[in-house]
Amino acid sequence: MKILVDITLKIGVLDPQGKAIQHALGALGFAGVDGVRQGKVIELDLTETDRAAAETTARAMCEKLLANTVIENYEIRSA
Repeated sequence: MKILVDITLKIGVLDPQGKAIQHALGALGFAGVDGVRQGKVIELDLTETDRAAAETTARAMCEKLLANTVIENYEIRSA
């Protein structure tokens, strides 16, 4: 089963990479971009066939390794 994990910085955490992207978009002529927050997507291909069990496993992975829960949020979804 494929599981996708979306990881983003929590609101209030500075995002210098997002600011750099926003600046670059403006330099390329894309007007009206008031803000950019960047994140990452991790795709997991698990042998688990039960969706609930796969999501539980992915949540444990996020809590232990994939996300820094002090400054990041994560969302788990099936692919």
